[in-house]
Amino acid sequence: MDNQEYKASLKSADTEEHIDIYFYRPIGYQWARFFRMLHVTPNVVTILSIFLGVGAGICFGFDDMKINIVGILLLIWANMYDSCDGQLARLTNQKSALGRILDGAAGDFWFISIYVAIAIRLTPEMGWKIWLLCIVSGFLCHAPQSRLADYYRQIHLFFLKGKEGSELDDASKQVDLYKQMSWSQQPVQKLFQFFYKNYTKGQENDTPQFQMLKALLRKEYPQQLPEQLRKEFREGSLPLMKYANILTFNWRSITLFAAILLGEPALYPIVEIIAFTCIFMYMRWRHEALCKQIHAKVLNGEYQQK
Repeated sequence: MDNQEYKASLKSADTEEHIDIYFYRPIGYQWARFFRMLHVTPNVVTILSIFLGVGAGICFGFDDMKINIVGILLLIWANMYDSCDGQLARLTNQKSALGRILDGAAGDFWFISIYVAIAIRLTPEMGWKIWLLCIVSGFLCHAPQSRLADYYRQIHLFFLKGKEGSELDDASKQVDLYKQMSWSQQPVQKLFQFFYKNYTKGQENDTPQFQMLKALLRKEYPQQLPEQLRKEFREGSLPLMKYANILTFNWRSITLFAAILLGEPALYPIVEIIAFTCIFMYMRWRHEALCKQIHAKVLNGEYQQK
């Protein structure tokens, strides 16, 4: 393995989860090298991951352990490709707005299929209650949790690496892009952009203190942030990355796999609603408090440009 090239395929050690570092990223890097050799684009890899993830979800709909294990393996494979597409994009300099949107949508397709499959599987014994449980878990808990965890990671990367090292998007710009697209000429891209603009709006609506801080920083430091400010924000944000990582794929998939292997698929949405929601609320409270603290220091003139 080319260590320098491998490191270039990663985002940042600050935001990488241990399971990713030691499992998904090394395997994703080898897939990225393979697809690069075949001149396969990152977006094609993302689409392949969607098919694998949806196939995994379908497997979880069967009350058959052998089929369920196939589903587990397919979901792991899908996440290898989800790691690979970003690494391939960084190795080949093929990063794009559509790629970012597709990457986020891939996980949504996976888990929608998983929730629907679990609901169908358990309907004979639980009736409408399992559908209500999955809707609350998926739409009211899972979706906002993943959305905010992704946002916090991008915010951290912004203060760590600057604008070029982050995929921090403004909702207003995404709305403008959506308006510029044509349903007749770009129907698929406009459809994805419709969901992505709502995604970024949700991120901003959930982070009022950060939005105030971001507006103030643009006003006070239009060219470059003071290094001391960047350092303090990173130091306050870094401990929260472990919570952001819990709310992304790896720990969700471990919870899902445990529930499936125990023969109790309903445990997954229950843990999502209770445990992951508590982590989400704590992470959000801590991050908003950090933004409020930095905001006050900026107003007090505690950061001076050198």
